Amino acid sequence: MHDHVVQHVAASSKIAVIAQARVFESIRAIGRDAWNKCFPDEVEDYDCLLAIEEAGISGFAFRYVTVMENGQLLAAMPAFLTDYQLDTTLEEGRLRQILRHVRRAFPRFLTLKLACLGSPCTENGVAGFHPNVLERRKADLFSQLLRGFEHYAKTNDCSLIGIKDVPEPATQTYGGVFADHAFAGIPGLPTAWLNIDFDAIDTYMARLSSGTRKDMRRKMKSFDKIRVEKRTDFGTMLPEVMALYHDTRNRSEWQFEELTSDYFAGILRQMQGRSFCTFYYADDQLLAANLLVHDGNTLIDKFFCMNSAEGRAYNLYYLSWFTNLRHCLDHGIKRYQSGQAYYENKIRLGSQLTRNTMYFKHRNPVIQWALRLASPLFAADETLRDGA
Repeated sequence: MHDHVVQHVAASSKIAVIAQARVFESIRAIGRDAWNKCFPDEVEDYDCLLAIEEAGISGFAFRYVTVMENGQLLAAMPAFLTDYQLDTTLEEGRLRQILRHVRRAFPRFLTLKLACLGSPCTENGVAGFHPNVLERRKADLFSQLLRGFEHYAKTNDCSLIGIKDVPEPATQTYGGVFADHAFAGIPGLPTAWLNIDFDAIDTYMARLSSGTRKDMRRKMKSFDKIRVEKRTDFGTMLPEVMALYHDTRNRSEWQFEELTSDYFAGILRQMQGRSFCTFYYADDQLLAANLLVHDGNTLIDKFFCMNSAEGRAYNLYYLSWFTNLRHCLDHGIKRYQSGQAYYENKIRLGSQLTRNTMYFKHRNPVIQWALRLASPLFAADETLRDGA
């Protein structure tokens, strides 16, 4: 546990209230009740973050940044430290190939020690506040949280400070705070979501275009050849799921964290009653697995991993979409959040997008100026690249 050296004191004639930024190395030191009070509407709460922390994800050190006042947690945000390759979000092409060749000779080229608010494994980077915190105090508390984290980054020799996937509403609310702390922003990958404001799949289908509706009905015929099974533990299937995960990850253009078997098992174990995995079989062969978490109101698709060739032949991406919509209907869930990437299909199927912003700040102002100039190359928002 580390204490931030800067304290904010609000004095009156009777009492001095001291707010202090502190950084914890384990979320266990904060406690479930205290953390979740600050994040009452977050699906990926204490239990999810604990599973991530204990998953043994290589290259990441997880932290928890807080503002405490008279022993009470007022504001909090997860964070992590890692070595970050600036070309992580570059599109596959000539420039990325050149950089790979350069890195073979100079392994640290374009690699910076990063201290980042947010989590590499959650949907958004948002600060949480105790329910008793008045709205007018939140910007000041968030600013103090940032100051504390910047101090922590400096003491840990992190030259680059980031804030990952800040959703548009938070950007609008705290834009002044980001500017005051001299953070620059670039587009991140948006989050796709669908309101479950229909009472049946047929009602939902009627909203789609005629061409999409016809295509979906054709694809849904594959349900006749596929066995779907929902489980709250992996049992003996975890090695097969991990093989599908690695196959899917290796096909991805953008790779950041590499999840572990302990991550998958830990999510189901720590989030009992709020997580499950859906398996898709052809005969007895596992072709796809879909890890999901929820809070009774929102269902989040965390990871869909699939045998590429056979999965496409059976239209498993679309079968999983309709399986998840049916789960929402059966359990009264009002929002299906299908995550980042593959936006063309998600928009076609009625999803809306919430834009996210990645904020960054280099401690060297000259390098910060250069990163600002180069930042359009590293933007992760593929909808912007496609002109959406």
